[in-house]
Amino acid sequence: MDWTYFLPVLYAFIASLGFGGLYNLHGRAPLFWAAAGGALGWLAYLITLLAFPDVFAGFVSAAVVAAYAEVLARVQKRTVTTYLLIGIIPMVPGAGIYHTMEYCIQGNTGAFITEGLHTLAMAGALAIGILVIDSTWRMIRLIQKQN
Repeated sequence: MDWTYFLPVLYAFIASLGFGGLYNLHGRAPLFWAAAGGALGWLAYLITLLAFPDVFAGFVSAAVVAAYAEVLARVQKRTVTTYLLIGIIPMVPGAGIYHTMEYCIQGNTGAFITEGLHTLAMAGALAIGILVIDSTWRMIRLIQKQN
């Protein structure tokens, strides 16, 4: 891996840390681990982006953050949402939403539709990544309870 990934991952960590403070996440340990989830998700996004399109990279990064949140929530006896919401922040397509609205206001219909569909695809990929991990985790727990 190249050192060029260090700064973007560090920025994702800092952004997640900031949102953790904004959401009033109490305690240094939960805040640090939630921000580490954001950095881990961004690293997964960057690595997946080397070989696949960005929408699939979004799916993989959301799945990584969701799995991380599930495991960490069990280890630290907290809710999954604590780690998931903070960890997913770096992958949210905020720039896509901004540019979609910008094109809409400018009257650039072609760019509006293109950017809007891409932003929806990215947001959908994030949601499906979380859904797949959550459903898988629930199935595993259900099977464990039955045995």
